[in-house]
Amino acid sequence: MSRDDLVLTNMNIVKQVTEQVAKYSRRASSYWLLIPLDAMTQLALHVSKFPRTRVFGQSGILDTARLRTFIAQELEVSVEDVYACILGGHGDTMVAIPRLTTVGGVPLPELLPKEKIDKLIERAVKGGAEIVALLKNRKCLLRSGTATAQMVESILLDKKRILPCATYLEGEYGIKGTVVGVPAKLGKERNRKDNRD
Repeated sequence: MSRDDLVLTNMNIVKQVTEQVAKYSRRASSYWLLIPLDAMTQLALHVSKFPRTRVFGQSGILDTARLRTFIAQELEVSVEDVYACILGGHGDTMVAIPRLTTVGGVPLPELLPKEKIDKLIERAVKGGAEIVALLKNRKCLLRSGTATAQMVESILLDKKRILPCATYLEGEYGIKGTVVGVPAKLGKERNRKDNRD
């Protein structure tokens, strides 16, 4: 299947599923649409007609986890002490911001030379393709499921975690009218404001 065929197939699936979710959840007191494919988030938002705070995609969580892991391996520290955030779309348009990446609170540029940081970021950006090549025809859904679980847990337990999510912007970061992967706070309170029956 070509990349174009895959996009069209995914669009049809997301459209059909979103139509059914919207049809049967209009009376729910609380609902969210979490789209695993960040590129399909705008389509789901348009089809569902849900408020923008209720429709978001899994943007850079997997890529951020890869970057955190590669940094931790390079510095021989726990991944729990590494903070990073990859923004933008999933794929070649991803952007990591090294000066905002920290290890135990220390900015990454103080710990590694720029050339090494650039290589770690490039590996994180291309990490998905690296995994696909290793798995060949087998699917690896565990990481995607883990990312989804982080997002759902943050909402249901009102953790208010800041995670990279594909969300519709209305002027934030100087961007308006499109879905982009940005840091977003996920919790119950934010979503209650847009509640409608």
